[in-house]
Amino acid sequence: MSLWIKICANTSLEDALLAVEAGADAVGFVFAPSPRRVTAAQVVAITPHLPATAEKIGVFVDAALDEIEATVRACGLTGVQLHFNAEPELPAKLRERLGPEIRTLRVVHFGAGDLVAEEIARHAGNPHVDGVLVDSRTAAAVGGTGVAFDWVEARKTVFGDAGRLKLIAAGGLSPANVAEAIAALRPWGVDVVSGVEAAPGRKDAAKVREFVARARAAVRG
Repeated sequence: MSLWIKICANTSLEDALLAVEAGADAVGFVFAPSPRRVTAAQVVAITPHLPATAEKIGVFVDAALDEIEATVRACGLTGVQLHFNAEPELPAKLRERLGPEIRTLRVVHFGAGDLVAEEIARHAGNPHVDGVLVDSRTAAAVGGTGVAFDWVEARKTVFGDAGRLKLIAAGGLSPANVAEAIAALRPWGVDVVSGVEAAPGRKDAAKVREFVARARAAVRG
C-alpha cells in the first residue's frame, strides 16, 4: 500500500520546499479567509521553485469558477480542494477548462449524526471528483481545526468501502498520532496543517519531517 501525503497551508517557499524535501507528495495553499491565507501573487513566487513532481493544491472556500480557474493558471497549480457546497457540475467545468490532469478533491466534515457516508457516495458517483478529504467539524473553522474525528466510527461508516474514491484523512493529525490514524482508517492519503506548525502559517521543520517519516513507516509496517 502506498500513501499520499499532503502538507497544507504553506505560506513561504521555505516551508513548501521543506515539505517536498521531507517526502510529501503534495503541498497546499489556502486561498480563503484564514490565518494561513495566501494570495495568488505569493504563490506565484513559490511554485516555480518546486519540483515538477510535487503536486500543488489550491484550497478554495466559496470561490467562483472563474476565480478558481484564474488562480490555478496563474499559480501553476495541479489540483484544487473545494471546501464548500459547490454545484455538482463544478468539477466537470474545472476539467473542461483546465484539462483532465487537474486533481479535484471535495471536502466533507465528519461529525456525530452526519449523513457523511451518503455525501461521500454522491461524490463517488461524480467521475470528475478524484477524492474526498474527510476532516473534523468545528464551529469556527472549515479546515486546519487541530481536532480529530472519531476514527473507529469513521472506519465503520466511511473508510471501510470507498470503492474507486480516494479518501484522505485530515483533522487533528500530528506526528504523535498519524500512525494510529493510518492503522485505524487505512486511508488513501493523509493531510496535515496545524499538527506540523510552529505557529499558524509557519511550519516546524522537525515536525514536518517526523510526520512524513512516521506516516511512511506506518504503511510499511
